[in-house]
Amino acid sequence: MEIIRKEQGVLTMSPNNKPVKKVQAGSTVVFETYDCFSNQIQREDQLFSSVGWEQINPATGPLFVEGAEPGDILKVEILEIKIDQKGVMTTTPKLGVLRDYVSGETTKIIPIQEGKAIFNDKIHIPIKPMIGVIGTAPGREEIPTGTPGQHGGNMDCKQIIKGSTLYLPVNVPGALLSMGDLHAVMADGEIVICGLEIPGEVTVKVGVLKEESYPLPMLVSEEKLIAIASAETLDDAAKLATINMHQFLVQQLGIDVDEAGMLLSLVGDLRICQIVDPLMTARMEFPQWILDKYEYKIK
Repeated sequence: MEIIRKEQGVLTMSPNNKPVKKVQAGSTVVFETYDCFSNQIQREDQLFSSVGWEQINPATGPLFVEGAEPGDILKVEILEIKIDQKGVMTTTPKLGVLRDYVSGETTKIIPIQEGKAIFNDKIHIPIKPMIGVIGTAPGREEIPTGTPGQHGGNMDCKQIIKGSTLYLPVNVPGALLSMGDLHAVMADGEIVICGLEIPGEVTVKVGVLKEESYPLPMLVSEEKLIAIASAETLDDAAKLATINMHQFLVQQLGIDVDEAGMLLSLVGDLRICQIVDPLMTARMEFPQWILDKYEYKIK
């Protein structure tokens, strides 16, 4: 099994990033990751402002996948997510939804014990480790790892967990996959610009799909098919995620255009991923049991 160390990372997703490792399609790879603060906050007297934006949201990689060519789809099966024994949260004035309400810069160190985040002596929250930043290189531009987009990136979708499979575009040879920004637990919205930020490692299996057309990024879990979209406004992100799922139903399942819209209004759940990054991210969730009725299976 190949391992990419956390020290091998990037702060942009770019076609110019040199791969730190090359593997064949079908390989299993472990990505070690820093937390979103580059592991720079270890005590509650250390504040967000002490880290510096140049160290925020590092992503481990990129990984070059042999045989992945522009126009293909990279299939990333998330086999395991292991996290550290403590995580970090911060508040910062003028950032996040509560930017005008938080009292100042604060840091909270939250231990993980027996599968729960010990928020205080009364509140113990079950953990659900997820990946905040995961994506491939854009075709031409260089995008900060803290920004989401059609390439993936900082989508902060809490459904990107163990057992799910993420499909991403291949824009450059090798795809150049990078990931980081793990959370022990995070609510939809990520309203104070962080979840429970934590170091860890992710084990994935990478594959390449050719001559397939899916709305990307797309996530598949045991129960749901999820179209993820990012845009300058939450309204636009929500519309794009909905349109992408609608097109999937029409093109892949052969459902009539109007009936596909009706179906989404009955069983399609439109949800917020995050509203604090440079672009907003939304997702449209669709039940897998309907795909089973059509005998359709994602490759």
